[in-house]
Order: sequence, then structure tokens, then C-alpha cells
Amino acid sequence: MKYTSLVCLLVAFGLSACTEEAKKTFGGPNKAYGKLNDLVVIAEDIVWDGPVGDTIDYYYAAAYPILPQPEPMYDLRQFSMKKMDMEPLLKELRSYLIVANLRDEDSDVSRMVRADLGEANYQRAQSDPSFNTMVGKDKWARGQIVVYVFSFSEDGLIEALKQNFSAISKRVRDSERPHLDYRLFLAGEDYELRDKILAKTGATLRVPKGYFLAMDKDEIIWLRFEADKASSNILIHKLPYTNEKQLTKEGIKAIRDDIGRKYVSSRIPNSYMRINDVDLPMFTFVKTIHNRYAVEARGIWELENDYMGGPFVSFLIHNADTNELLFVDGFVYAPEDDKRNYVQYLEHILSGVKF
Repeated sequence: MKYTSLVCLLVAFGLSACTEEAKKTFGGPNKAYGKLNDLVVIAEDIVWDGPVGDTIDYYYAAAYPILPQPEPMYDLRQFSMKKMDMEPLLKELRSYLIVANLRDEDSDVSRMVRADLGEANYQRAQSDPSFNTMVGKDKWARGQIVVYVFSFSEDGLIEALKQNFSAISKRVRDSERPHLDYRLFLAGEDYELRDKILAKTGATLRVPKGYFLAMDKDEIIWLRFEADKASSNILIHKLPYTNEKQLTKEGIKAIRDDIGRKYVSSRIPNSYMRINDVDLPMFTFVKTIHNRYAVEARGIWELENDYMGGPFVSFLIHNADTNELLFVDGFVYAPEDDKRNYVQYLEHILSGVKF
């Protein structure tokens, strides 16, 4: 895991679609299963153990933005086709990256990729080096995504992995959304909290069962979900739109720090929440949420005069119809646990906000 590739990771969040050159749907009989962020790499051992494997690790196992301690973007596992054939359950997972050097005609992986491509696409790949990816669905089980990356040389394979990382990552993330939604809302939706948010902000937000109202004060709604090892929190705040400076990195930081100072503390006297952008940077991105202009922020929070801290993700959304801003923020406190998945759960909830 390398922070040096963080910039590349951040680009992946801004892409709108995968740029694969071909698609193929198979239709496996069973339903795929697996953990969130698991990515199975199917490649020959000699490919995985060399520069190609290093390239995959550099991009796909790079640090997820942005957490107090580095956690990989994906949990990678590599198998050869021989291993896959020996353990049939390995063919019922959800997300696969199949990497093949097609010059090696004796490779089981290369033979499979050639068959899946079809002869016309195989010939095209020989004559057109830019044709080096394909996306398949449901190869061995329903609900699978299978991304093929191929070339006729090791250097070409490395270049294809670099060039297509952002698009492939976006496609894999999109394929995970239904499973993410299922996990979050398995117990149902809290309609009472949804209606309270709507009445106070004019916006709807689906809230999973298990969250409770920790604060409803002034223009602030604070929701919490308490698990054994983690506390997941959602802050919602409506405020007037006064000028474009609010929709900047400095603007969203000022809004979040103001809320933290006023409303979030521990039992320690004079403690309050603030952004720590000294130890790790806070990143911001312009994005669109349900056709509304928004600024996204990711960073680390801490409690001044206390030892608590963790990651956060915030959206500041402009409602041009009412000339107002809606600030929605998710933050995690999980001192004894990994935090990547908790942040993804919160991001999924927050991104569903609609006026």
C-alpha cells in the first residue's frame, strides 16, 4: 500500500463510466457471494510474481482515501486457473480481475481469455494494442463482474493496467453498490428519521434501521449508530447560501469546524471536534449529487483536548431552487477496528440525499 498512488486513487472517484471496449454476459446458475472490497485476481503465478503483479498491487492495494492508518482500496487475492478449477467455490465470488499475457499460448488463463473474447476480438487485440480490456458479467455465478485486462507483451499488460485502473475501479465500485445497499438496509429503513430530516431540511435521506437521534437542535440533526467496535455518525445542517466562497475547500472546512466546535465534544472539559489537516491532508472534489452542485471533502477529525479521532466524509450541496446549502457529514470512531468499510457505508447513505 503506497500513499504515492493516492492521486491516482482519487481520480477513480470522479470517473463517470468504464471505458472497456467490449462486454460479454455469461449467466452463471448460482448467486455470487463475497465480502465488500474483495477483488480476486486470476493470473498465472509467474505473471503475478513479476512486474505485472507489482503494478496491480501498486494501484489496487494502494491506500483508501483517507484514513488515520493506511488500509487498502481492495483486498486482493490471486489464483491461477488450476487453483480455481480445484476449488469450485472460488468461482462463485463477486469481483474478478483476469490478467493475461496472450503471447503465452500455453497459459490456462490466456486460453480462457481467448475463448471468452471470441476469435474476432482476439484478432483485434493482436492488431490494436489499445483494445486491451473487456468486461463480463455472471461468468460463473449471477451478480459477478469479470474484468479482463490483456496484451501480447508484459510491457503492454503493465501499460493497460495503468491506463485502465480508474475506469475499472469505477466499474467494480458501481457493481458493489447493490450489495452495499442490501447490507445497510437489510433490517429496513427508519421512516420516522427520514420524515424528521425532510421536515427540517426539505431533503430526503434514507436512514437504515439502527440509527437513533442523538441531537435535534437549532439547524443540526445528529444521527448515531453504535456497534461493538465502532460508532458511525451522521450530521445534517441546512444553512443559507451567501457566496461562492462557501463552496470551496476553505468554506466546507469552516462549516464543519463550526459545527464541531459548537455541538460535538466528549466528557473532557473544553473538548470539541475539529479537522486535523496537519497530519494528513483534507481532500475536496467538485461533484454532482442528483443533479445538484456539490463539494465533497474527505479527511481526519480529532477532538481538541482529548484523544479521540477518525475519518470523515462530507458533502456540501447547493440547492439553487431555495438558495440554500445542505451539509451532510459522516464520521467514524473505531479505535480498535479498520475503518474503510464504515466510511463506505456512510458515503453510500449520504450520497442518496435528495431535495
